[in-house]
Amino acid sequence: MTDSPPADAPTAEAAQASRPYSAGLEGVIAGETSLSFVDGARGRLLYRGYRIGDLVAHGTYPAVANLLWTGDWEPRHRLPTSPIPEAVITTLRALPSATKPMDALRTAVSTWGATQDLPWPPTVEQARALTSFSPSALAAFARIREGSDPIEPDPSLDLTEGFLYQLTGTRPEPETARALDAYFIVGAEHGFNASTFTARVITSTRSDIGSAIVGAIGTMKGPLHGGAPSEVVDQLAQVGSAEHAEAWIREALARGDRLMGFGHRVYRAYDPRAAALRTVAEGMEHKPDWLQLAIAVEDVALRILAEKHPDRPIKTNVEYYAAPVLMGVGLSPDLFPAAFSLARHAGWTAHVLEQAANNRLIRPDVNYIGPEERDLPS
Repeated sequence: MTDSPPADAPTAEAAQASRPYSAGLEGVIAGETSLSFVDGARGRLLYRGYRIGDLVAHGTYPAVANLLWTGDWEPRHRLPTSPIPEAVITTLRALPSATKPMDALRTAVSTWGATQDLPWPPTVEQARALTSFSPSALAAFARIREGSDPIEPDPSLDLTEGFLYQLTGTRPEPETARALDAYFIVGAEHGFNASTFTARVITSTRSDIGSAIVGAIGTMKGPLHGGAPSEVVDQLAQVGSAEHAEAWIREALARGDRLMGFGHRVYRAYDPRAAALRTVAEGMEHKPDWLQLAIAVEDVALRILAEKHPDRPIKTNVEYYAAPVLMGVGLSPDLFPAAFSLARHAGWTAHVLEQAANNRLIRPDVNYIGPEERDLPS
């Protein structure tokens, strides 16, 4: 026999209704992290306290990934791409040629996880292995769908340079590899975004690191998260030239269209990732046409947006420069979300390690808004 609640005790429904609810968990503090600090009001992004602009200027993606995993800054840290298990190659060859790259990457990571011993808790070695595997897998898929054979990794090349080599069969120019490396650095980590939170939820169940990254890739696939850069390419193609930019932008805004690559849910100042990428782009001796056009159009767009919205700052976000950088290094637009996912592997796996180190099952409550208790109809 159980005791009855006091007569004045609140009902479960009343207790539930008194608790705050935030659609999309916006503004809810869902955890703690030492990995990155996103300061939207001031336009700052720090990885373990280091400014993103400094990391792009003086670091490499392997060094930044190692920083996120270990907390140590080792600027000469290396991370080549790694060989692909035969089971993964077999799986990639079995996919239809029309398979989307994000689906192929997700499937490759899932197959890789099935071939590995990934005991709990996850380790830095597991994070390194997965982060070095995925570029090889994406490059292999891109070649297989074109009817070419995958290329074995070159251990003398670091990750972004090795990825481009495995993608094209040609060792990239240092300037090209540097531009992609800068993109990977700025894309490596960004707080509790949707895909990172997914990875942490999966990890909180004590599932393995492969499963966590498969879930993160599935989340990144959504156009509200990882699909925007390709739309910037379409927009720049429609603008066509710097001379046509002002008229095109004014006409687009008059129709109520959104300018892709401008505005951000978090940043109210200039996105520091975009600033870092623009610095790299402007420093290139031989700028691809896409970069030259993007730089010219951005200046016009920011002037017009400031004129039309003087009280609501709308600044450049990272997708704006991600698009011309990725196009400039030779990636097709359908590879952009998957390339973003490769960059984010460092942050995803670092969050997996952080979650596992102080784990608690992530299990939020939910407000019930259905009918009150009732009897089945007779």
